[in-house]
Amino acid sequence: MKKYITIIAGLVAATLLTACDNKTEKAPDAQASQEIRIGATGLSFPSAYKKDGQLTGFDVEIAETIAKDLNYKVVWVTSDFSGLMGQLEAKKLDTVANVVSITPARQEKYDFTAPYSYYGSQLVTNKQNTDINTTDDLKGKTVAGVLGSNHLVNLKKAYGENGVTIKTYESRDAAMNDAISNRVQAYINSRPILLAEIKENNLPLKLVGEPLVVEAVGFPFQKDEKGNQLKVAFDKELQVMREDGRLKAISEKYFGEDITAKKAN
Repeated sequence: MKKYITIIAGLVAATLLTACDNKTEKAPDAQASQEIRIGATGLSFPSAYKKDGQLTGFDVEIAETIAKDLNYKVVWVTSDFSGLMGQLEAKKLDTVANVVSITPARQEKYDFTAPYSYYGSQLVTNKQNTDINTTDDLKGKTVAGVLGSNHLVNLKKAYGENGVTIKTYESRDAAMNDAISNRVQAYINSRPILLAEIKENNLPLKLVGEPLVVEAVGFPFQKDEKGNQLKVAFDKELQVMREDGRLKAISEKYFGEDITAKKAN
């Protein structure tokens, strides 16, 4: 009887050891996706806006595509544009996907990827303003713009300090609605965005002259080790997307034209 008990005990011990060994040797699960925090206004049609409650748009889709290819899970943070840039500066965001133009002032703070699109700072006015057709016609008038937008910087450069009265807004919709209602005589934003909005919503707005300046847009990152790693990774993916045609295809999906080429305005 003792012999049998000894044999059984040995078998149980061997089984337990085998089970432990199997548990130890079991292949680990695939590495979970890392999180990346990206900011967008959710109000910038067709770049970063909400449709049926979901964030979408040109910049959003590019960021999502890159993040997926790099095995990152995007945590989206929405705020007004100046708030987004403030959070980026405070390192609460990894980057912003909302038409962030590459300017000397911003380059002092952030490292930008290569440009993925090009936009012209464009003025528009209500169609009823038949006396406003050129940029000179706006001298002495009031122009609306979004707080923190580089379009306002371009506006000041074009007209000087006293050429036009600038009225700032926290949201793009508020600025544009005042131009539509003729509470201000003009509104400034990116030309491709304005054309898309006018077409989508049949807005009573017309372009005033040519763009004041054409600027490149990229993803901004912090000037530290993490930011540099993300910038390099994003740059590589942007180049792949440019070469395989996905970048152009996403642009045409939202704008009906390719704004990823340098000649675009």
